[in-house]
Amino acid sequence: AVSQLPRSCPAMEGTTPLLDAEAVGDLVLLDPLTEESLVQTLQERFRRHDIYTYIGNVVISVNPYQSLPLYTPEKVEEYHNCSFFAVKPHIFAIADDAYRSLRDRDRDQCILITGESGAGKTEASKLVMSFVAAVSSKGEEVNKVKEQLLQSNPVLEAFGNAKTVRNDNSSRFGKYMDIEFDFKGEPLGGVISNYLLEKSRIVRHVKGERNFHIFYQLLAGASPELLRRSRPRSVGGLGVEQELGGAMAEVLPPLPSTRTTEAPPGLQALRIPEPGELQLPAPAPLPSPQGYYGRDALAKNIYSRLFDWLVHRINTSIQSDEQRKVMGVLDIYGFEIFQDNSFEQFIINYCNEKLQQIFILMTLKEEQEEYVREGIQWTPVEFFDNSIICNLIENSTSGILAMLDEECLRPGVVNEDTFLNKLNQLLATHKHYESKETQNARRVTDTSLPPRCFRIHHYAGKVTYNVTGFIEKNNDLLFRDLSQAMWAARHALLRSLFPEGDPQKVSLKLPPTAGFQFKSSVALLMKNLYSKNPNYIRCIKPNDTKSAMVFTPELVLAQVRYLGLMENVRVRRAGYAFRQLYGPFLQRYKMLNPRTWPRWDGGDRYGVLLAGLAFPAEELAFGHTKIFIRSPRTLFDLEQQRQERVAQLATLIQKVFRGWRCRTQYQLMRKSQILISAWFRGHRVRTWRVLAMLPLPIPLPLVQRYLVGLAKNLPPLSVTDRTWPPAPYQFLDNTNQELKNIFYHWKVGAGGHGGNSSWDLGAPAHPRGL
Repeated sequence: AVSQLPRSCPAMEGTTPLLDAEAVGDLVLLDPLTEESLVQTLQERFRRHDIYTYIGNVVISVNPYQSLPLYTPEKVEEYHNCSFFAVKPHIFAIADDAYRSLRDRDRDQCILITGESGAGKTEASKLVMSFVAAVSSKGEEVNKVKEQLLQSNPVLEAFGNAKTVRNDNSSRFGKYMDIEFDFKGEPLGGVISNYLLEKSRIVRHVKGERNFHIFYQLLAGASPELLRRSRPRSVGGLGVEQELGGAMAEVLPPLPSTRTTEAPPGLQALRIPEPGELQLPAPAPLPSPQGYYGRDALAKNIYSRLFDWLVHRINTSIQSDEQRKVMGVLDIYGFEIFQDNSFEQFIINYCNEKLQQIFILMTLKEEQEEYVREGIQWTPVEFFDNSIICNLIENSTSGILAMLDEECLRPGVVNEDTFLNKLNQLLATHKHYESKETQNARRVTDTSLPPRCFRIHHYAGKVTYNVTGFIEKNNDLLFRDLSQAMWAARHALLRSLFPEGDPQKVSLKLPPTAGFQFKSSVALLMKNLYSKNPNYIRCIKPNDTKSAMVFTPELVLAQVRYLGLMENVRVRRAGYAFRQLYGPFLQRYKMLNPRTWPRWDGGDRYGVLLAGLAFPAEELAFGHTKIFIRSPRTLFDLEQQRQERVAQLATLIQKVFRGWRCRTQYQLMRKSQILISAWFRGHRVRTWRVLAMLPLPIPLPLVQRYLVGLAKNLPPLSVTDRTWPPAPYQFLDNTNQELKNIFYHWKVGAGGHGGNSSWDLGAPAHPRGL
């Protein structure tokens, strides 16, 4: 699929990582689509530290030139077994998608990583390998294989990488690694193929750059014996430490010193200024130019063959005898346009033309196959077909490489001028080729094209190539006597690197040219890639100063053109920009129609849903299992309606929730009140019943006050007087009545005795009841 909205993934449930109105995560959804809007989107995402962006299932990676917390074990777990479009764009997403396709669908995969020097291609390839190693099964044998695969990286970087003006760890060769798996998806081993080692760096490099890392990693001033005893940690698990230690001690150190041979002024022969470095003098006078050429050719051949031997030995160590599935990882030069472009840039750009061709063809093929599966009519897509450029370079009879080989093999005087004249004669009318002569014939004035140059209109732009050195670099010849001298060496490894030096195996056949070898390698690589399901990572360098989090729009725009990203987006948007399975689509957008929300049990629920959205008929297409939407604007309108509806539903849910919460709280309070009231009433009844059974306490001060007041206010002693003061307090009613009775009885008795009562009213009374 070209683009899908998020599907189920625990790490990102309910989010929309690709639909950001300011900085979309998938450039297929960019609207409007222009170079400026594309670069602005990348810049905005880069500012947010979102260094990864999608073009469909293509990942764009912008080098941040600093460490970011994006590759932790938690991130590995987040992207493991998650849907590609349900998580934020990440290199782990494409690695996981490729690994699951290989493991679950039994489809061989390849991951193509391209970009210019300093864009982060090598780091991207290492991240892919580390992710696969992290998510595959654990076990002693499996872990050993993983360790071997990961350890091959620093070894190849030491011998194949160098510091350049643009990159401190620049890969100076193309690498393709096939990681081999068994039927369960567990790694068994791997096979590495290398392309186009920049062996000329051995004898010369630009000021401010360095030779290959390995020369600076050798111990300064260390003896060969120490180097032989050393056991480099990274090669310890590859089984090549003994042979490699010998090579590092005996073969590598002399190579840079070959530049010490020089020609004294006025002489036509070379001499060595430090005779002490010689162990066995072998005088062989040569003219100065041939001496220089032979010296440089020997150094370059020794190093390149040693590098090939190293790759072969690593393959012997990590290759599995049996394999079921393969994941290829390609880390190769991106498109190059320099101030002065030579033979190296020519074949590098040729390789990138082939990679662009396979991308376009396989993308369109994938699109067409999906349309056929879904029963959607396929509409031919207009795109730039770069096969005319590939044919211009690789045609076996009239291609530039074929004519270069023919010129190299032609007897007589051969130089770049005759080669350029032949190109001008045969390609004068080709619309993607031009030179000073063809411009003059067309009466075109262009001062930017020098005389000894030709220009090709590549898919990524026009590139001017200087033909100086084309013949020499394509021939890449080594004098036979030098090959024989290397074969006669007593060093076993050095002898094995030059089998053609064996006098008993003399061949009169000329060795293949560098261009022919690279063309054959590219053809084999393309065949390999066509047999696998491709996945793409496009790496971009944000600035020329290697500064952290600095984004230069002009530089990025140039790379956008070189990588063909606009063409990628246009092809990905061929026909319909968005498609999704019916189930997830209904689940996401059913809220937009009252008839489908919250649930719909009818048959034509998709038609019912879309009928209320009022989209033009040409914007939608219904496949067997998916719905297709033509333009990104329609998708964003749909998403905007969904966001508005989500806000409405959120308000409704809050309203219902608040009402439910209030009712629930009221019911709880009412139940609590009833329970508390019942408990209180029961408690009160139980408490008064107990209190009634207990004697009441008598407040003595009140009793004293009552008796003193009664003594002072006794009624008259007349028998006929029945008055008596009332009790001031209720609890004294009984006492007051008893005192009244006592008083009456006393008063009557006193009257019967003639008034001489023996009672002493002054004595304290002790009423009954007190």
